[in-house]
Amino acid sequence: MSRGLKSLAIFFAFVIIFVFSRHYLTTTTTTTTSTTTTIASSTTTSLASLTTCQGRDFKGVYDEGEGAAGTIVASVTLSKQTPGSCVVDGYPTLTLQDETGAVFSSTTSTTSPIQFPVAAANRPASKIAVTEGGSISFSLGYSDVPVGTEVCASAVTISVQFQRNGSTTPVTPGYPIQPCNAATIWVSPFY
Repeated sequence: MSRGLKSLAIFFAFVIIFVFSRHYLTTTTTTTTSTTTTIASSTTTSLASLTTCQGRDFKGVYDEGEGAAGTIVASVTLSKQTPGSCVVDGYPTLTLQDETGAVFSSTTSTTSPIQFPVAAANRPASKIAVTEGGSISFSLGYSDVPVGTEVCASAVTISVQFQRNGSTTPVTPGYPIQPCNAATIWVSPFY
């Protein structure tokens, strides 16, 4: 037998011994454990049973937006600061104030001629439950191009209302907003 064949035979013998020795030396133990899980019952509050959110329960932040072709788009994030849950439904109502604190005439429109950059802002309004520490948002847009000889208003504070005659949340943009076209602001539903 040639030296190459002897080496090959020794190699195969070694592989066979190794494979069979591992098979006989390895012991597999399977243990089955039974586990009991207890699920605590909880109650779910329906949206219908929650009260409508009030502005005084929130802190607002104006999220600077972007502008192009005479249209400015931004958003507002409102964070719930008080305990408990409440529900938001529909669209915000906005009141604009100038640098002296005077409220000026403006229009909040729920019909927007633009698509908001946030997809949720373009969906229909729906009820949203908000708990302490939770937040909601809405998008807004306006034209900053004067119509004719119009002088566009300059607002330094936006007060956000969740329902008519409810309390408000003041929001202060980083710079005054200047909506034209009779101070019309388009708003999305809360999301």
